[in-house]
Amino acid sequence: MRSLSMKNKRLYAQGFTLVEMVTVILILGILVVGVSSFIIFGTRIFVESSSVDQVLSQSRFAIERMTRELRSAVPNSVRLNGNGLTYQCVEFVPIETSTTYLAMPIAPSTAALTGTVILDNLTSKIAANQYVWIYPLTDSDVYNSARQKRAQINTVSSAANQVTLTFTANTRFAEASPRQRIYFASAPVSYCFEKASSSNELTLKRYTGYGVNASQPTPADMSSGVLMAQSVANVLSNNADLPLILTPSSLVNNAMVHLQPRFNVNGETFQYRHQVQVINVP
Repeated sequence: MRSLSMKNKRLYAQGFTLVEMVTVILILGILVVGVSSFIIFGTRIFVESSSVDQVLSQSRFAIERMTRELRSAVPNSVRLNGNGLTYQCVEFVPIETSTTYLAMPIAPSTAALTGTVILDNLTSKIAANQYVWIYPLTDSDVYNSARQKRAQINTVSSAANQVTLTFTANTRFAEASPRQRIYFASAPVSYCFEKASSSNELTLKRYTGYGVNASQPTPADMSSGVLMAQSVANVLSNNADLPLILTPSSLVNNAMVHLQPRFNVNGETFQYRHQVQVINVP
């Protein structure tokens, strides 16, 4: 009987008291809170850095594409407009190809339906429905046909060492190019910084396929644009903070487009200061 009692005491001595259990629970709770805080903090840093990296990549792609397309614009085709409140747009015509013409109906010659250009590797990109320009000196020469610097191609045919262009109507270009250059393109392109209706931030959209217009169209006049970048923080009503500035060409200088969009993400701000020279020698 005595040996049984001693055995039960030893069994009770191997258990846990209530105080010990509560102490262990408190210690485990403190460890869990500490570990979870570390995990939450790390997750937050990852999410914020991912957001910043996404905006950086997005903005870099948009600026590089704008730069590449602006540099290949038809001479003197860049123009800028905005209402100072909800949008600012730059419009230009990207060159698809260019070459040297052999014979064209140019004043004072009579109007004609055809013209010929040199057959080379670049002329393989010439196609029906493209527009052609000869010696455009202003943006009006590019977008307005009043001065007869532009014509549209109906058909294209190649023979021997030349390509014959048939226009959609009898054409007579106003002036000859000193270097006999001729430019081919299909449609203008617009990049617009637009104010979102739900916030003060701007978005950058690319528009095309809306045709050639004498007056520069607004975003409402064009088809739905492709979103290129978000989180743009420029203030369109502040002339010192505009995302786009155009320095027109002169007799001694090419046109210069200043790209200076400012992006804001997670309270951090970064701004591009990029200059794009647009060759304006037609």
